[in-house]
Amino acid sequence: GKTVFAQGVGEGLRVAGAVTSPTFVIARVHRPDPARGGRLPLVHVDAYRLGSLAEVDDLDLDADLEESVTLVEWGEGLVEQLSAAWLEVRIDRSAADPGPVSEARAVELIGHGDDWSARLATLAR
Repeated sequence: GKTVFAQGVGEGLRVAGAVTSPTFVIARVHRPDPARGGRLPLVHVDAYRLGSLAEVDDLDLDADLEESVTLVEWGEGLVEQLSAAWLEVRIDRSAADPGPVSEARAVELIGHGDDWSARLATLAR
């Protein structure tokens, strides 16, 4: 679910090339494709193997926050201090389809800081 979500964000941002999981490289930067109308890069991070705030700080993610869309998988407890405002996306197997090979997912959006409650309210319409 996480990579499919990141691929959808990449498509929406109109980045160049395929969006793939950063599991083995920890972080990937997907540049915008101006020919398709892309303007912002996508920074896609897998923090699963990162064990401390110091390791997150070594990635220097906060340098890109103002000029990119940054997605961090498995970052809970490690990346919240990067920005005063951020969107948490929780993806869980859907309780409505509990089968062992279920593809259904339940997605929850939780805004932190800034005007996220107003932004999220527009999605509920």
